[in-house]
Amino acid sequence: MNTVRKHIDEIPPMSEERAEELKSMSDEDIDYSDIPPLDEEFFKKAKLVQRKPKTAQISIRIDTEVLEWFRNHATEKGYQTLINDVLRTYVTHH
Repeated sequence: MNTVRKHIDEIPPMSEERAEELKSMSDEDIDYSDIPPLDEEFFKKAKLVQRKPKTAQISIRIDTEVLEWFRNHATEKGYQTLINDVLRTYVTHH
């Protein structure tokens, strides 16, 4: 199996027509024939691949309530990583 890597800028946006088509599709209509089942042997050999993005240190003013929300909702990652992930998701979808 070959891995194909693409930068986010190389992936064309999904058309509204295709998005509607996927939303209307039932689970039974999805073709999984080219995806092998994930058994115990797969997970024994699996390795976590984490992205290593370039980051920049900045100073930013955030509402106290917003900052507290992120601090309270951050789990194993820090609240700054959570803020970055939320911003990245927003940018990806707009």
